[in-house]
Amino acid sequence: MLVISRKSLLPLAVAAAIAFVGTRQPAFAQAAQQSSTQAPQKNWKDRAEYDLYDSITKETQAAKRLELLNTWRDKYPSSEFADVRQQLYMQAYQELGRWSDVFATAKDILSKDPNNVTALSKLLTALFALQSPTPDDLATADKAAEQVLSNLDVLFAPEKKPANVSEADWAASKKPMQMLAQNALGYTALQRKDYAKAETEFTKSLQLDANAPQVSYWLGIALLGEKKYPQGLYEYARAAAYDGPNALAPAGRQQIRQQLENYYTQYHGSKDGLDQLLAQAKASALPPADFKLMSKADIVEQKLKQEEEFKKQNPELALWLSIKEQLTGPNAQTYFDSSMKGAELPEFKGKLIEAKPAVRPRELVLAIENGTTPDATLKLDSPLPGKMDPGAEISFKGIATSYTANPFMVTFDVPKDNIKGWKGTAAPAAKKSTVRRKKR
Repeated sequence: MLVISRKSLLPLAVAAAIAFVGTRQPAFAQAAQQSSTQAPQKNWKDRAEYDLYDSITKETQAAKRLELLNTWRDKYPSSEFADVRQQLYMQAYQELGRWSDVFATAKDILSKDPNNVTALSKLLTALFALQSPTPDDLATADKAAEQVLSNLDVLFAPEKKPANVSEADWAASKKPMQMLAQNALGYTALQRKDYAKAETEFTKSLQLDANAPQVSYWLGIALLGEKKYPQGLYEYARAAAYDGPNALAPAGRQQIRQQLENYYTQYHGSKDGLDQLLAQAKASALPPADFKLMSKADIVEQKLKQEEEFKKQNPELALWLSIKEQLTGPNAQTYFDSSMKGAELPEFKGKLIEAKPAVRPRELVLAIENGTTPDATLKLDSPLPGKMDPGAEISFKGIATSYTANPFMVTFDVPKDNIKGWKGTAAPAAKKSTVRRKKR
C-alpha cells in the first residue's frame, strides 16, 4: 500500500500573478457639472485624501505602504476610491507574503465585481500558498476558477484591456490565467482527497501545457490515491526527470526521485526498469494509452505461467530442475533417501560430455540441464560398443544411487539396454604384419 503524506507536497513555485494595473491615477479636479448621460465620476473628499493616495503610490516598501493604507482607511472609511484602495491592499499583502489576507481581500473584491481579473488572479495564486485552506476557501477558489474558465473571452476582450498594458501582453496573459484556474480546480480536489476529480482536472492542465512538472507531481499523488499505481509512478517519473522549461528545482526533483524509487520498488519489487521509465516520462507528460508497469504480483503470476508452459514443453527437463532444486536445498539428504535412492526414475536425456573409457565405455557423464555442465553419471552393467565423440544426445532410464550437491551430480545405475542414442563405432582392427621368408 502506498501512502502519500500531505507533507510530501513540494512548496509551490507559482509564477507571479498576472500584473494588471487596473486603475490610472485619478485627476484631483473634477468637472463641476456632468451631463445626465455620463456615469458619475469619483471625487476625492479633499486634497489631503489625494495627497495620502499619492504618497502610497510612491512608497516602495510594502510595510510602510500598508501603514499608509491603514491611515487612508481609518481617515476616509467611505472613500469613493475604496475599490482602488483594496487593489493596493492586495498588492501590499502579496509583497509581504500575507497570502491569507490576499485571499480574503480578493474574495471581498469579487463579491462586488466577479469579473475583476486582478482579484481573480491574486485569489487563485494565493490559494496555493495557504497553509491550511478551509472548506470555504476551497469553495471560494472553485467559484473563482470556474468564473475564469467559463468567461475567458469576456475577461480578455480587447475592450477590457487596461490602458497601460500592451495588446500583445493582454493577449499573452489569457493562457497563463487559464492554466492558473485549471490547476486550481485540480488542487482543490486534491485537498479534498477527491482523487478522481483531481485526476481529471490535472490531466486537462497537462493537455493545455505539457511542460508543467509540478502538475505532473500533483497528478501522480491523485493517481496513487486512486490506486492507479503504474500511471501514478509515471507522473512521479515525469516530475523527477523533466529538465526543460519550467522544470522543478534540482532539490525538488531529487526529493521526488527518492519518493519514486521507494514507491516503484514497493510496487514492482525492484528497481529493474526504473531508468527506462524515467526516460519515457521525460519525453512525454502523459503515458501512452497502452502503458503498463508490472507489479510484484504480476511478475509472480507471469513466472508461474512461464513455468507451467515450460513444464508442458519440456517435462523431462522441468523434472530434472525440480530434482536439482531439492538436492541443493536444506533438506537434500532427506529428499534423496525418501524419494530417489534405489528408485527407477523417468527417462532423461542429455549431451555426452565424456565416456570412460573412451572405447567400449562402462561409464557415461552427461549434461542434462544445459548441455555443457556435467550433472549425471551413468554406471553401466556392461560396456557399450565402440566410441562416440562428446556432444551426442543420449537418453537413459536408471536407478539413482548417490548424489553430490556441489558440484551437483547424480549417479545412476543403468542397464546397457536402457541407453538410447549411443551409436558407437568399432575401433579399426589392427593390421597384421607380414614377414617374407627368405628363399633358400
